[in-house]
Amino acid sequence: MPRFKLTVAYDGTAFHGWQRQTTAEGITLRTVQGTLQEAVRDVLRLPGIEVVGASRTDAGVHAIGQVAAFTAETTIPVEKLPAALTSRLPDDVQVREASIVHDDFDPISDAVAKCYRFTIAHGTARRGAETGRGPFQLPPLFDRHFVHFTYHALDIERMDRAAQLLIGEHDFSAFAQVHHGRVSAVRTIFDCRVSAISTDRCAIDATGSGFLYNMVRIIAGTLVEVGLGRMQVEDVAAALASRDRRAAGPTLPPQGLCLQWVRYPDDIATPPPDGAIVPENP
Repeated sequence: MPRFKLTVAYDGTAFHGWQRQTTAEGITLRTVQGTLQEAVRDVLRLPGIEVVGASRTDAGVHAIGQVAAFTAETTIPVEKLPAALTSRLPDDVQVREASIVHDDFDPISDAVAKCYRFTIAHGTARRGAETGRGPFQLPPLFDRHFVHFTYHALDIERMDRAAQLLIGEHDFSAFAQVHHGRVSAVRTIFDCRVSAISTDRCAIDATGSGFLYNMVRIIAGTLVEVGLGRMQVEDVAAALASRDRRAAGPTLPPQGLCLQWVRYPDDIATPPPDGAIVPENP
């Protein structure tokens, strides 16, 4: 039977994350995986199909490049599958691409790189003696579910210098929830940068082999502390070396976080999105 690879986008605001979940009372929560799987089963009229995703995004986290896969027989041409599935999905989920892959394709273990973006809107108020200078900045309204907001101005250049210190293979225990559930906290960050999107917005882009629970949100929280002047650039290296969660910054809320893309060995010949660095020989 053919195996299908899907590229999925979703607004995570009203979902309890990607992974299917059932409460102790037996209530099935609304998740992206469960919603997508239901649509696949409905369109293909095959009740036993299991859909697997590349990244278990948390509640409130978004995606424009989540990857999912399933195996099934169908007469629907693969090029028509995105439209067929999207027509059965709620308006906060879309299937953007579909392709046939090798029979043992695993969206989780076959991935060689993932990129997350954390978007921040920031005001003009300065901390300390300069607090209150500059026009008052209103929080985002219409896209408030997609950005994190701080009233204070951020030093983007300092944040970017601090982000560079995270590149490489490290034990990221200080940048993960204490009970992250993984055997090892060692991960490889291929690229981490902070860039200005506009005068009052910036983005933190982190590309790596994989991420621990809340790792990107903690990285973002730490870099914001640097941008506010509450932490120094060198404090990020010290936190990394300490392996102590208390040495890093806070975990920022989920709404600013978006899974941008997931790459696989067959994708390496293609230039990475947004110019991010990925390994040449995974």
